[in-house]
Amino acid sequence: MRSIWNGAISFGLVSIPIKLVNATESHSISFRQIHLEDGGRIRYRKVCELEDKEVSGAEIGKGYEDADGTIVPITDEDLAHLPLPTAKTIEIVAFVPADSIDPLQMDAAYYLAAGGAPAAKPYTLLREALKRSNKVAIAKYALRGRERLGMLRVVEDAIAMHGLLWPDEVRAPEGVAPDAKVNINDKELDLADALMDTLGGIDLDELHDEYREALEEVVAAKAAGETPPESPEPAKGGKVLDLMAALEKSVKAAKESRGEEDAEVTHLPARKSARTAPKQTAGKKSTSTAKKTTAKKSTASTSAKKTTAKSTQGARKTASKTTTAKETTAKKTAAKKTTSRKRTA
Repeated sequence: MRSIWNGAISFGLVSIPIKLVNATESHSISFRQIHLEDGGRIRYRKVCELEDKEVSGAEIGKGYEDADGTIVPITDEDLAHLPLPTAKTIEIVAFVPADSIDPLQMDAAYYLAAGGAPAAKPYTLLREALKRSNKVAIAKYALRGRERLGMLRVVEDAIAMHGLLWPDEVRAPEGVAPDAKVNINDKELDLADALMDTLGGIDLDELHDEYREALEEVVAAKAAGETPPESPEPAKGGKVLDLMAALEKSVKAAKESRGEEDAEVTHLPARKSARTAPKQTAGKKSTSTAKKTTAKKSTASTSAKKTTAKSTQGARKTASKTTTAKETTAKKTAAKKTTSRKRTA
């Protein structure tokens, strides 16, 4: 990686020589302007207004246009001698918690490479101090003709710097939020939470620029004299006016895309079991009733048997008593007859 700026980090009385390297790169496809009639390139030529002739890059310098139109020439030497400590130094002014930085202020990102062997020790010291403190460093530096604000943080074993916008460069969100008063109920929030949980996290390395890939296919097809691939028609979805319905459909679609059961299917078994439950309960009641009826019948049968047994026993006792009485009467009669015979004799 090629450095775009050389300087030093000022860390109290410690100075760390560093090289500024771009931490990001653009993969976007750029186009040239052409003449539609014959396909010729359209170029912008740098022409001097006074002499009306094209000039080369070596002949072009910087100048500041005053309010009256006067041009004040500014040389690289003038810029090198700016009365600023940040002209060639990234000056750390504070250490703050990372979450105190508004992401709206984030700008371009750079890596800070140690400038030679002598920078290794103080570079590592700053890196480890940032790690242990769980803080980021706020710094000021000058780059491309202006002083800027930056945030230094640790990325793996390197120190990275994010350019920050000045606070007055970030607009307040006035007039952005809806004016109408809106009430959100708990069910809608629950569904929103369910959708967030279903979508879950993602590995950012899995994401890629599909637009650029499609554009490359079109360019390749045109270069080969073939018909560019047609884009698939977007799915036509009905306009959902009900927020709850939209959330439910979103949860369902998210689950289907992840190969999970959709939201409605997960509810269906519960509804079926709820409907079949009475039948099962009824069945249980019928079985219970049958058992109770059988029990009653058994009880009745048992009672009948007991009654019959009692009747039989009673009859037997009655018969026994009758027989015994008859025998006693017969014995008494026989005794009387015997007595009367004795008297007669």
